[in-house]
Amino acid sequence: MTKIGIFYGSTAGVTEEIATKLAEHFGEELCDIHSMEEDFDDFDDMLKYDYLLLGSSTWGSGEVQNDWRDPLLDMEEEKPDFTGKTIALFGAGDCRDHGEQFVSALGILYDHFKEAGATIVGNVPTDDYIFDYSFAVRDGKFVGLPIDEINESEKTEERIEAWVESIRVHFPQESNLFVGVG
Repeated sequence: MTKIGIFYGSTAGVTEEIATKLAEHFGEELCDIHSMEEDFDDFDDMLKYDYLLLGSSTWGSGEVQNDWRDPLLDMEEEKPDFTGKTIALFGAGDCRDHGEQFVSALGILYDHFKEAGATIVGNVPTDDYIFDYSFAVRDGKFVGLPIDEINESEKTEERIEAWVESIRVHFPQESNLFVGVG
């Protein structure tokens, strides 16, 4: 059975909650969830998966969550090869109070893993979001799934379901892979 590795960095718990919801949609038996703070040792932890979901909240002036900082610096030095890996990105942000850098951490993850050879899937149209700027927007779309639990929590479940459905074709077609999607 093909497993999906879910790696997340979460300070306030929102990105962790999203990771858990994603595992429920994919089927918990098919997902291994890893906290970047508690479970990540080196890139071999990620490289054992062909399919990855990577999540980070955005902090400061558009930075990744703290637990991602050292691994991304190591990535620049070690240059792990993610060729052949399919990665989808998700993240938490605040479009009202931090609309000038809304989910910009996704853009940072995108650049690092794209440069390392990964195939990144799961872009999301920007038209359902209100924000000023995001480093995560490329060619008019977010490079992953943005979630705003502070201002738009009522949209979270619908956004997750639509995103999971959109990336279905990029992940293994096991009969029960997407148990939460009809």
